[in-house]
Amino acid sequence: MTATGALALVASSLVAPVAAPSARAEARECTEGVTRFVQQAPPAVARLGAPTAWSLSTGTGVVVAVVDSGVAANNIHFPRGSVLPGKSFVGGAATTDESGHGTAIAGVIAARDIGEKSGVVGIAPAATILPVKITGGQDGGDEEQQRSANLAPGIAYAVAAGADVINLSLSTTANRADVRGAVAAAVKAGVIVVASGGNREQAADAKDGLRYPAAYPGVIGVAATNGADVVTANSIRGPQVDLSAPGDNVISTFRSWGDCVFSQEQQSSSYATAYVAGAAALLRQKFPQASAAVIAHRLEATASRGSRTVRNDAAGWGVVQPYEAMTAVLDDTVAGPVAPGGVARPTPPPAVSTIDLTPAPDPRAPDRNAVLWLLLGVGAAVLGLGMARMLRQPQRS
Repeated sequence: MTATGALALVASSLVAPVAAPSARAEARECTEGVTRFVQQAPPAVARLGAPTAWSLSTGTGVVVAVVDSGVAANNIHFPRGSVLPGKSFVGGAATTDESGHGTAIAGVIAARDIGEKSGVVGIAPAATILPVKITGGQDGGDEEQQRSANLAPGIAYAVAAGADVINLSLSTTANRADVRGAVAAAVKAGVIVVASGGNREQAADAKDGLRYPAAYPGVIGVAATNGADVVTANSIRGPQVDLSAPGDNVISTFRSWGDCVFSQEQQSSSYATAYVAGAAALLRQKFPQASAAVIAHRLEATASRGSRTVRNDAAGWGVVQPYEAMTAVLDDTVAGPVAPGGVARPTPPPAVSTIDLTPAPDPRAPDRNAVLWLLLGVGAAVLGLGMARMLRQPQRS
């Protein structure tokens, strides 16, 4: 993730940075206070087949919590009612956003189409955004300390406020008890939790491995892909990665001022996480009675991947495919992740090549045998004539 600053989560004495890309830092084409629009539609919307998926679901009635820097609710892509009041843990209103990161994430998820002057639209364009502001705000102070103090309470608030999906576009190497507990409570409550699998932005991110909250049980961890649907080099590899989604050339909402193009130079799993959260919102509307685990299974089982039976630590189960996730008929015969409550299919033993030494039948064997007997008969006759001639010859003294 591209960061304006690291955020730290503290586990006892451990301090680990968490990166969250800043829309303000990346949006070099956009100027604060100047409204502009991008007429091009977000490339990821087409790549993920969203227009086809919208024939089945647009996220209507689904609440997606964006636990981040707030959401600028006065952006034109967020008409009245599309962004709830939410809660700020750092002073001021949750519907304001000083950094722009939360607004960009919210736009990826649920920006409304405003017509010809802008191509920006979210992947779940009728979902409702619940802003949970855990950094920035009027209180000032260090962002690392803000996020460290507010992440777990922010998750708990989102659950209590009725979120169906929680988007966490951040990651850390620290396994904190309070965050782990908040996530566990969210999962138990049936909330779909989606989190970044991590990016190589800080010195601590040079190595692959577990990143949290993505690594907690029940969380969908997400990696970023490029325009060719290949996982980017800067995405962290690890068992926390369940799915992947586009993280480059993201066109989304720019604070209060229309649109902007983000992540042009470096792909970000923050945006990829938002695309998966939006896909989860589509499925939640389509399957209102399904458990969070079933929704996650549908997303993972139908993801686009090279091998249907194998996940890997780079892409997880593959690139999310919302339409396929809503239309697939899933049973125990479908290759891929084990369904909730299912039993892992045994891995078939490798095929062993054997050599069959049984001679192949000879269709001309009878003819060959007849010829052999004929030759033996002729030989015997010739031998008999020769012996007879020898016996008739006169003996010499």
